[in-house]
Amino acid sequence: METLTTMFREEIKAAVTTASASTVITKDNVYQEGDERIVSILDKMAGSLMLPGSGVDGMENLEGLLAKARSGKSCLLLLEHYSNLDLSIFSLLVRQAGGRGGEIADALIAIAGAKLNEDSPVVAAFASAYTRIVIYPSSYLTGLPPEKKQVEIPRSLSINRAAMKALEEKKTQGKLVLVFPAGTRYRPWDPSTKKGVREIDSYIKSFDYMCCVALNGDILHVQKTDMMNDAVSRDVVRVTAGPIRSCAEFRERARGTVAETDTSRDKKQAVVDAIMAELDELHTEAEKKRKRP
Repeated sequence: METLTTMFREEIKAAVTTASASTVITKDNVYQEGDERIVSILDKMAGSLMLPGSGVDGMENLEGLLAKARSGKSCLLLLEHYSNLDLSIFSLLVRQAGGRGGEIADALIAIAGAKLNEDSPVVAAFASAYTRIVIYPSSYLTGLPPEKKQVEIPRSLSINRAAMKALEEKKTQGKLVLVFPAGTRYRPWDPSTKKGVREIDSYIKSFDYMCCVALNGDILHVQKTDMMNDAVSRDVVRVTAGPIRSCAEFRERARGTVAETDTSRDKKQAVVDAIMAELDELHTEAEKKRKRP
């Protein structure tokens, strides 16, 4: 398999030189509009790797969720996360599916960690393709020396307050808020990366409806080094959108699995575990049907 750099050297260079979004995140720029010029570059990259037979299952669920969003309801998309092309794959295949696919793609607002903007000009360029609200995850503070924490904790609070304000403003304006509940790409050598992050419960608590989305097929394979060494391959890729769920009902049911006397389990984590279980089920069933190359 080739690396991302060797196969897409010119496209990556074009994305970096074209990107114009601010890379340093402050409370004043947490909401960032997508750049269609970068989308076209990523469409070319992802499209060249996806084989015939790639597409979307459950499109009616996505269209139904969009209808609820257009009626003023707050709606979440919860996606599996395998690579830095996942959002590109979802956006491209939904648009290619026809129907209201273009409207669904236009309605997306992704929740993105600040490191996507700040750690690498290439990752920042890729992130700038799609409209997003940037947050500062608590995991970023883990392992920082005390003097660095003194600087970063106030910054994280400032960014997250602004992000939550932006989210409250946007989520009832016909948008579909896209979140990766694992919080990071799945790494096969680290099973913990398949575990959902506890903070996702806050999103479920504050939204009206949700839809889990599985991604099957591998075109970008995460490596132990940096993103530019990720390996590419061609594959049949399927997006599978599960049924629309009431967030309140889903959350109540998941929390109900934890007895009040059970101090060994956390109710917030139980909600996220239920999301990951639904994603696993969608993924397993879709893989049975996927036509491999």
